[in-house]
Amino acid sequence: MLGLQYFSFDELWSPWFFFFMTALVILYFYLAGPWKEKHAPQEPKVTGLQKTLFVSGMIMLYMAMGGPLQLLGHMMFTFHMICMAMAYLMASPLLLLGIPAFMWKRFFRASFWSRLSWALHPILTLVLFNVLFSIYHVPVVHDYVMLHFTIHRLFYLVLFVTSLMMWWQIACPVPEWNRLTDLRKMAYIFASGMLLTPACALIIFSSTSMYATYSDPEVWAKAMGYCIGGGNASLLLTKFSGPTFFNIMSSPAEDQQLGGIVMKLVQEVMFGCILAYVFFNWFKREHRDTDDEIQGNGALS
Repeated sequence: MLGLQYFSFDELWSPWFFFFMTALVILYFYLAGPWKEKHAPQEPKVTGLQKTLFVSGMIMLYMAMGGPLQLLGHMMFTFHMICMAMAYLMASPLLLLGIPAFMWKRFFRASFWSRLSWALHPILTLVLFNVLFSIYHVPVVHDYVMLHFTIHRLFYLVLFVTSLMMWWQIACPVPEWNRLTDLRKMAYIFASGMLLTPACALIIFSSTSMYATYSDPEVWAKAMGYCIGGGNASLLLTKFSGPTFFNIMSSPAEDQQLGGIVMKLVQEVMFGCILAYVFFNWFKREHRDTDDEIQGNGALS
C-alpha cells in the first residue's frame, strides 16, 4: 500500500548510516564497560536502564533519519512529522538520559567549552529549537531545504543539536550542571509546548496543501531523487504518478493535517509525561524536606 516494495534494500535501510549508528552503540558499550573499569573505576556503574534508554534512542534516531520511515517521510507529510517527533522529541531525551554523567564530564572537560556556556542559557535553548523548527515548516523554506541535499542534511543536524540543547535543561544528565529548579523546569516545558503550537496549528488548520514537495509531482520527484541517491526525476515520474501514488489519504491536504495532528499529539504526550515526572519528583522532595525539618524540630525539643 505504501509502495516500499518498489525501492531497493540500500534505499530503504541506508546501510552506511546503519553502520555508523552501530559503531556509535559499540563505542558506547566500550566506554561504559572496559574503558570505565580502567580509567574511571570510581564512577557509578552504568545501569541497565541507562543502556536501554541509549539503545532505544539510537534505534529511534536511525529509523527517523535512515530507515524506511525516513523514505516514507519523502512520500507523505504524516510520516515526515512522525520522523520529526521521533528524532527531536523522543530520541533526544532518551540519549541524554542514557549517557552517564562521567561520559559528559569527560567530553566537556576541555577548557574551551566553558567559553561556550552561554549557548546553554535556558531561554536561548528554549527559543532556538522552537524557532528553527517553526521556520523549517514555513512552506518556502521547507521546499527549498528538501530540494537541496547538503542544506537538508545540515538543517537536520542543527535541529538535532538544538533539540539536545533544549532537552538538556529538562533532563540534564549531570546533576551539578543543572540550571533549573523543578518549578522552573515545569514552566520551561509548558513554554516549549506553547512555542511549538503555532507551527502545528498552521499545518493542521490549513485547508490546502502548503508544500510543493508533497503535492507537485515534479518537485516531489526531484526531492525523491536526492533522498534515494542518484535518482532520476523523469524516471521517478515515469514509474510513479507522484506523491499521491503512495498517499493513503484522499488528498495531500488531509495528509498534511494528519501530520500536524500527529506532531502535536506526540509533543503533548512527551511533554505531559516529562511534566508529570518533574512534578512528582518536586513533590516528593518537598515532602521529604518537610518531614526532615519536622523530625529535626522534634529532636531539638
